[in-house]
Amino acid sequence: MEEQKKILCVGLVCLDIINVVDKYPEEDTDSRCLSQRWQRGGNASNSCTVLSLLGASSAFMGSLAAGPVANFIVDDFLSRAIDVSAVVWQVKGETPCACCVVCPTTGSRTVVLFDTNLPDVTAENFSDVDLRQFKWVHLEGRNAEEQVKMVQQVEVHNASVPPQQRVTVSVEIEKAREPLYQLFPHGDVVFVSKDVARHFGFLTAEAALRGFYPRVKQGAVLICAWAEKGADALGPDGLIVHSDAFPPESLVDTLGAGDTFNAAVIYTLSKGGSLQEALTFGCRVAGWKCGFHGYDSIGEMFSK
Repeated sequence: MEEQKKILCVGLVCLDIINVVDKYPEEDTDSRCLSQRWQRGGNASNSCTVLSLLGASSAFMGSLAAGPVANFIVDDFLSRAIDVSAVVWQVKGETPCACCVVCPTTGSRTVVLFDTNLPDVTAENFSDVDLRQFKWVHLEGRNAEEQVKMVQQVEVHNASVPPQQRVTVSVEIEKAREPLYQLFPHGDVVFVSKDVARHFGFLTAEAALRGFYPRVKQGAVLICAWAEKGADALGPDGLIVHSDAFPPESLVDTLGAGDTFNAAVIYTLSKGGSLQEALTFGCRVAGWKCGFHGYDSIGEMFSK
């Protein structure tokens, strides 16, 4: 029964309109792209995709506004067997859209997001979720004050059930925004980005982990991925765990690589894997993903 419990990712879903180019376009010029596609995007949404491809049962919670874009998104979720019963349908606002320029020759991915006026899900919305369905809840840092209240709801739930039925919480602090830093002490597993680390003046993943670790709660694991330098993690034993990166033969599409890394780490830890196993698997899957457009190659390579 435990194996059937799902992993819930809470955060953004948007439409990604992806243009693949041979060189980044100059301002105020017309140019042709090599290819264009629509893809369901957003950090939490992407992580659900990867979890599903790896063979985990996943569920998404975030906001949508009714319309053709939301129809495309929901159809795509369902095609990957991702549970969308916790989606909150907002009566105001529009489903956000991101225009992405992917340039394989440099490995760059440039994203311009129209975040719209769509409200984020709230702690009140979260209280409608039956936490007994889940073994893990992952929060993409957004409206942090509400998300702290969501974690508190999980803590209340965990206090009422046997240890083996408790829900693990992970949080992602990706953007250098002051309100998000209140999430540091609220995850059993905390993902902090290279961007946030550099914003604080840390020049390596290890320095970031040492610097940020006093902010996390007792017993937590802190993880920092550093692109081509791999990723490091620090747990309560005080030992730094490292994995090198696994670069693809040729860099094709780095869009969503961080979300892929997070999902692969969560997948491994949720199945009882060690921190070293989770970090290495996260780097392997993220590296593999960068060698292909989209995510489907992950299922072909890594699903058990």
